[in-house]
Amino acid sequence: MNSIQKIAQCFSPAAFIHDTEENYQAIEKLIQEQEIGGLTFFHSRHSAAANFEKRAEVLDVSGTLEKMIGLINRYQAISKTPLLISIDGEYGLAMRIEKTPQYPFAITLGAIADKAPELIEEVGYRMGLDMKKAGIHLNLAPCADVNTNPNNPVIGYRSFGTNPDKVARLSLEMYLGMKRAGIGACLKHFPGHGDTQTDSHLGLPVIQKTKEELKKEELIPFQYGIDHGVEMIMVGHLAAPALSGGKEIAASISRDITTDLLKTEMGFDGIVISDALNMKAVADLFPEPGLLEWEAFHAGNDILCFSDHVKEGISAISKNATKEEIDIVFEKIWALKDKLGVFDFKKLEVPQFDWNSHSELQSRLAKEYVSIVSGKTDSAELNRLANEGKLSHQFFFGNNDTIFSKKLNQKFDLDLGNTSIDKAEKVIISVFVPSHKPLNQFGMYEETLAEIKLLAQAKSCILVHFGNPLALKHLGNLEDFEAVICGYQSFEEAQEAAADLFLK
Repeated sequence: MNSIQKIAQCFSPAAFIHDTEENYQAIEKLIQEQEIGGLTFFHSRHSAAANFEKRAEVLDVSGTLEKMIGLINRYQAISKTPLLISIDGEYGLAMRIEKTPQYPFAITLGAIADKAPELIEEVGYRMGLDMKKAGIHLNLAPCADVNTNPNNPVIGYRSFGTNPDKVARLSLEMYLGMKRAGIGACLKHFPGHGDTQTDSHLGLPVIQKTKEELKKEELIPFQYGIDHGVEMIMVGHLAAPALSGGKEIAASISRDITTDLLKTEMGFDGIVISDALNMKAVADLFPEPGLLEWEAFHAGNDILCFSDHVKEGISAISKNATKEEIDIVFEKIWALKDKLGVFDFKKLEVPQFDWNSHSELQSRLAKEYVSIVSGKTDSAELNRLANEGKLSHQFFFGNNDTIFSKKLNQKFDLDLGNTSIDKAEKVIISVFVPSHKPLNQFGMYEETLAEIKLLAQAKSCILVHFGNPLALKHLGNLEDFEAVICGYQSFEEAQEAAADLFLK
């Protein structure tokens, strides 16, 4: 290969599953004319995390898995060199593709106590097997961010928790599980996106901490991963002036951070991949096409993800980089492709998933993470009140048709939803949080939240919370509830596990 072809192997632009034929052909043109190294698949332009433009076309978004398999086959068939196919699937293929197995969020898995390492490694393994079946070589996960800022708009449920050592251990287990399945994975978003108040899709987050403070918190999971042989790290679009000579520059385009700190000081000799280069934290800084790609390459990134200016980027790198720099990066990517079996591509069939096995794993997980986080329940008292018609179930953002409602009614052998609050001595309140993202109080209406708070002050209440636990702060003083049960997510298996707690 000549140097231009070698540089092209660094590029992994976005490929949208639901798109126009014109756009599919534009990807084919990139593959044939620019000889790119890979593609990163997203559901659609509308749903891509970094896309905030309105879209004119109305596309059919059904059959996502089938369409992706068809596109992978189509694109691989015309590529001179087999493509490295990646996806951003932190909780499985389901993050991007409907009707595929979904696994718990990192914050949910972080609630598992005794069996956390083995169970999280198993989740990574199962997730990896699903992806391998679907033709994916690389999962851009897990997050190794420490969620120290509860107001963080972009990490939250994506982090394993607030303790750096715990995040270090669990993110490594997830990584190792995917590696055992035979796919690539990466820790992200270096140097740590947990203590930020800006979404890097929209602007540049800045961490105002000293280097010593960063070493005691944000950098711990990444150093732990490096010490345990992690082979890929994603660098984020966030500034840490203490690491970049006082400059407010994104880590992804800072040589001080990506090369001097990550590679030299911390000893990382694996592959560095950039976060999506179309994100506004960096994209808006470089109006000249190709300049951002060069800056990211020069900073020390080996794979350039979601570049919108591939041709210009290749040209800029070829003009500015040395032959030695190009060869080193190319050899790393070529070795990665070989290791992940990219060169052995065979035409894909649409995979079938073992849903029974998936549900069994989900049940095992739910029994570990669904828990009483404050107070206690008295099953004998609840049975007595139910028999006397004095136990009520009130549901918010859910209904009497949920698995939890049905299970509860079965356990007490009557429809608790029919018992009025006035007659009840005790009320079970179930809250199905509409969104796992913090915008607009996680999608919960102010008047509904006020109703829950008033009810908790007026009656003896047990709160059963299905959703991101960070949303609990909007439900008032938790001491107003006799007990708080956290289900973390609304999976059927989590609802069953929560209902089971009422018999203990």
